[in-house]
Amino acid sequence: MKLTDIQSKVHSTFFKEHQKKLYQSLEDKHTTIEEMDDGDPLKTKMILNMGPQHPATHGVLRLVLQLDGEMIEKTKLDIGYLHRGVEKIAENKTYQEFMPYTDRMDYLSPYSNNVALCLAVEKIANVEVPERAQYIRMIGCELARISSHLLWLGTMVMDAGAISFFIWTFKEREKIYDIMDRLAGHRFTVSHSRIGGVANDITDEAMGAIREFVETFPKELKDYHKLLDRNRIFIDRNEAVGVLKTEDAIGIGATGPVLRGSGYAMDMRKFSPYLRYDQVEFDIPTRLEGDNLARYFVRMEEMSESIRIIQQCIEKLPKGPVRTDNAKQAYPSKDEVYYSMEGMIHDFMMTDTGICPPDGAEAYSAVESPKGELGYYIQSDGTGHPWRLKITGPSFANLQVLENILDGEMVADTVVIIGGMDPVLGEADK
Repeated sequence: MKLTDIQSKVHSTFFKEHQKKLYQSLEDKHTTIEEMDDGDPLKTKMILNMGPQHPATHGVLRLVLQLDGEMIEKTKLDIGYLHRGVEKIAENKTYQEFMPYTDRMDYLSPYSNNVALCLAVEKIANVEVPERAQYIRMIGCELARISSHLLWLGTMVMDAGAISFFIWTFKEREKIYDIMDRLAGHRFTVSHSRIGGVANDITDEAMGAIREFVETFPKELKDYHKLLDRNRIFIDRNEAVGVLKTEDAIGIGATGPVLRGSGYAMDMRKFSPYLRYDQVEFDIPTRLEGDNLARYFVRMEEMSESIRIIQQCIEKLPKGPVRTDNAKQAYPSKDEVYYSMEGMIHDFMMTDTGICPPDGAEAYSAVESPKGELGYYIQSDGTGHPWRLKITGPSFANLQVLENILDGEMVADTVVIIGGMDPVLGEADK
C-alpha cells in the first residue's frame, strides 16, 4: 500500500473534512512517497493516532505519527480541542472582568497571566503603579515560575519512568499554594494582580511563609539534582533525545526554556525589563545541546535564579501603597468602599464601566512566563473593554517544535519529548 492510500484506510467519524486535511498533510509532509512493507511486523509502517485524550500529552493534544517499526518517520500536530474563544470573550468584558479568564489559560502559573494583562492595560492607559506593588508582583511571578517548573519536573520524570518523584515535587508545590492562599486569598486561580497594583498588601503571615520557603527550597532543589543529574536511566532517556538546533528554534519561533535550551539567551526580563527586573541581579541559564536534557538543566537552574530574585525583592520591598490612588484607573480599597459614599460610587463605576484607555490607542506588552514570552496586544476604542485583544502564548509557539524534533526519534521517546516541551493546552488553544 502506498502512503497516498491513508485516506482510504481511515474512516473518520467526527470533523471529517478536518481529519481528511490532517491526513493529507501527513501524506504531503516532506513530499515523501514510499511503499509500505508487508513482511516483518517490526518493519511494518503504520499510522499511530496519539490523543487527544492521552495521559502523556499533558492535555487534549493530538499527534498523528507515521511509524516505521518503532521509529517515527513523520509527525503532524493537531490542536484546538480546548478552544474557548478567550480573545473574543475579552472583547466583551471590561479589562478587570477579563482578569479571572487569564488564570485559566496557563493554569500552572496564573500569577504570570494576571501580571501580563495588567502590564498591557497599564501601558495603553498610562497607569502608574506604586513601587511596593511592583515588587509584590515580582515575588508572585517568581513563585509561579517555581510552581510551574515543579509540575513540569514531576510529570517529566514520571514520563521517564520514576513515579515517586511526582509526589516529592508536589510537596513543594503545596507550600507555594499555601503561600498564595495567604497572599491572595486563593490557592490556585489567584487573580491577585489588579490594574493599577495588587488586590491587597502582603501580610506578615504571607511574608513569613515566603521567607521560610526561600530558605528551605534550595536544599530540596539540591536533592533533586543529586537524584537526577547522574542517574543513568534518566540521562539515557533524555540525552540526545528531541534535539532542537538553535537556528531551527529561532526559525520556528520557540521561546522560554525551549529556546534557551538550544543556546539562545532570550528572556523578556532582560530583553525588555518590566516591573523592577532591572533592579535585581540574576542570570539567564542556557545550554547548547538543544536536547531534552538541556531543557531539564535550564529549568532547574531557573528555579535557583527565581529564589535569588525573590530574596532580593524581599530585601528591596519598600513601604507604601499597593494600588494607584486614581479612582478612574483602579478600584478603591475596601475601607473606602465600606465607609465612604465616594468610594462606593467609584467601586460601582469601575465594575460597570472600568478603565477606559484613549480611543485609537494600541499597545503590546509581554512578560517572561515560566514557558516563555506571554504577550497581550490591545487596541482600544475608548470604551471600558478592548476593541481587539490578541494573546501570544508560549505553549502555542513551542508546540510547533514537536513536528521538527519528533521526526527520526523512537516512538517510546514521544512522551518524554512532550514532557520536555512543557505545554499547557489551555494556553495554546485559548
